[in-house]
Amino acid sequence: MKVALITGVSGQDGAYLSKLLISKGYIVIGLTRSNHYINLDKLRYLNIDKRVTIDECDLLDLSAVINIITKYEPDEIYNLAAQSSVGLSFKQPIGTINFNIISVLNLLEAIRIVKNNARFYQASSSEMYGKVNILPITINTPMHPLSPYAISKASANWTVVNYREAYGLFACNGVLFNHESFLRTESFFVKKVISECVKNKDNDKWILSVGNIDIKRDFGYSPKYVEAMWLMLQHNTPEDFLICSGTSITLRSIIEYVFSKLNISLEKLSISSDLMRPTDIEDIYGDNTDATVKLGWKNDGDFFNILDILISEEIEYARQK
Repeated sequence: MKVALITGVSGQDGAYLSKLLISKGYIVIGLTRSNHYINLDKLRYLNIDKRVTIDECDLLDLSAVINIITKYEPDEIYNLAAQSSVGLSFKQPIGTINFNIISVLNLLEAIRIVKNNARFYQASSSEMYGKVNILPITINTPMHPLSPYAISKASANWTVVNYREAYGLFACNGVLFNHESFLRTESFFVKKVISECVKNKDNDKWILSVGNIDIKRDFGYSPKYVEAMWLMLQHNTPEDFLICSGTSITLRSIIEYVFSKLNISLEKLSISSDLMRPTDIEDIYGDNTDATVKLGWKNDGDFFNILDILISEEIEYARQK
């Protein structure tokens, strides 16, 4: 049986990836900073919390990372741990940049020292590309990051490339564009919109406050996107791939769709200057041709169909509470 180690196991992607790997017969080890504060709700929601071994590891401590890899000797390592909020990164730039870079460096160095045949996946981000002149984005599009989060992800991305080229590690970047699910935290836009609308659709006094909703993003579905992570580590050679839908839609169109589905008046929508970011990407979408051709991965299609799934899941969850 293969052993997979997942950092960030308690997050959206960590939970869905764990479920996928368990279904394929893997032993799954999930890392957390502290067992005392780990939230396994997402794993419980997928009924896999008893099937994932949870262990502690401070990714900023190289010796701790070396000890973990020595202990489990994983065949595959999926690094999903990060300070992943773009908005929060503007408030906490030093912490964001420090963790998102040093944690990756420690993992790669530990692999090089302890088990250099382990295959490594790094969760990169489309935010790295930032301000672009030509769309769609490809893996070779020049990067112009517009946030501390994007800067940290770009640096981590190039660290992975360097360890692959300099030390021959099987290390690759999955550049995932926005991907959603019921398990998203409410700090993310789509989850916030759907959960607040479901909770408050009959509340006359409720208003949905948002920032700039005329920007466009490339959206997909997390359970489908984690399949691409696994496929990348089964590939014959380590390569970097864009995982995306290939098209973009406005945040406004998402709100209007959810409001329409739940019979909410657009008068309940309020634009707040307090929620505007210092800088923002106006439009971004990627080209997933390489992932389709080389990995055999296919996107699930129209994001509005995915919104239907997320709305239904949110309503069902609200009924059970």
